[in-house]
Amino acid sequence: MATTFLKRQKEMKRLEKQREKAERRAQRKLANRRPEELPGESPTPAGSETSMTSVAPPREPAPEN
Repeated sequence: MATTFLKRQKEMKRLEKQREKAERRAQRKLANRRPEELPGESPTPAGSETSMTSVAPPREPAPEN
């Protein structure tokens, strides 16, 4: 019975180590990305954003007679 418990402990430790390794790999992958590749961010530089006041309103189609 002790052997089974030891095997289970060993397997759980192996799985935990594998999970930690995958997390480190994912973190490294994100750290190596260039800023414009990050999800949810626009590729424009920080100082060149347009404000809503400088954007022209959408044009409406001309009425047809």
